[in-house]
Amino acid sequence: MDYTTLISAAELRSLQEPLILDCSFDLADTDAGERAYAAGHIPGAFYLHLDRDCCGPTTGPDGAFRGRHPLPERDAFAALMRRLGLAAGRQVVAYDRQGGPYAAHVWWMLRWLGHAEVAVLDGAWDGELTTALPAAAPSAWQPGEPLVQQIDAATLLKRLGTVRLIDARAAERFRGDVEPLDKAAGHIPGASNRFFKDNLGADGRFKPVDQLRAELAPLASGTVVHQCGSGVTACHNLLAMAHAGLAAPDGGVLYAGSWSEWSSDPSRPLAKG
Repeated sequence: MDYTTLISAAELRSLQEPLILDCSFDLADTDAGERAYAAGHIPGAFYLHLDRDCCGPTTGPDGAFRGRHPLPERDAFAALMRRLGLAAGRQVVAYDRQGGPYAAHVWWMLRWLGHAEVAVLDGAWDGELTTALPAAAPSAWQPGEPLVQQIDAATLLKRLGTVRLIDARAAERFRGDVEPLDKAAGHIPGASNRFFKDNLGADGRFKPVDQLRAELAPLASGTVVHQCGSGVTACHNLLAMAHAGLAAPDGGVLYAGSWSEWSSDPSRPLAKG
């Protein structure tokens, strides 16, 4: 059986030779995830660092700011996955210790590479941990056609008012009450707010499918573009919609630059409240 959205700890234990990726991270302490990995991780898991492994340069060739966590070059991320042993049909399981936002980002990125067999661990791992580092078995795998779509700032600007825009940031940042990270406070005009943590129940697991579907269906009409602060936690909403069966065939659209890129240009419109 292939897992393409979420996977439980019990289901993970039943797999034969999955590729496991520990994506734990902390924006306020960028070494915290790596320290946690070193202290103990799921046996066989490799560590992916958000800044080093999952992002590209924040400044483009034209000198423009691309956001705090822009996507890397597709070929570079594919080469990393080859080094870790990704192969066609091999089940990938991503996890973190923060409720899934960083794992969901890697889930989206692997779908961006055309790999469908990738799932996020739902909830905390309840099995043994190890400090042993796994040995990689590099492969000759090559990426396929992307299974997801993205949009850039210029195209989004032209399409404002014609797409459904969902912002995954906390409500106070969306409203513009506070802005601890980016150039300006507020949100992209026309956006709706769906804080990514609202996808989780009190137990830290994703809410049941029926509940997610009921909550997300009003946001799933037309072309849905997902964004957040820097293109990471938006993937949590993409994952939740896909798990609830609400995603478009292309898996939804990600604006990877998100608010960090959008707000860096004062000529772009913004809204508050």
